[in-house]
Amino acid sequence: MKEDRMRSALPIFLLFAAPAVADPPVISDASLAPSGAGFRVDVTLLHPDSGWDHYADGWEVLAPDGTRLGFRELLHPHVNEQPFTRSLSGIAIPDGIGSVTIRARCNVDGWAAEKVDMVIPR
Repeated sequence: MKEDRMRSALPIFLLFAAPAVADPPVISDASLAPSGAGFRVDVTLLHPDSGWDHYADGWEVLAPDGTRLGFRELLHPHVNEQPFTRSLSGIAIPDGIGSVTIRARCNVDGWAAEKVDMVIPR
């Protein structure tokens, strides 16, 4: 009988022993504008950076077919600066592309599932 109680409690114990899933980086704002020979993208991220062990470490701009048009590497955590905005200029967006997708990542959990689609201002 005691063995049955222990066996039924085991799944509950394992649930609490599982590692916590961190919050992914969230794109809270983004803008896209012509700039010089290409486009400038400004992206505002929100992520619970905890230090060098876990922080938002980049975002990218993708064409509709998944081709990377630009990548902004974030070189350090932003623990005390949330949300924060970073820019990338000189992004070449070929004629005929009407929109791009922006997605963010962190150094622990990788690319966030949530993406932001933006119409190209021409």
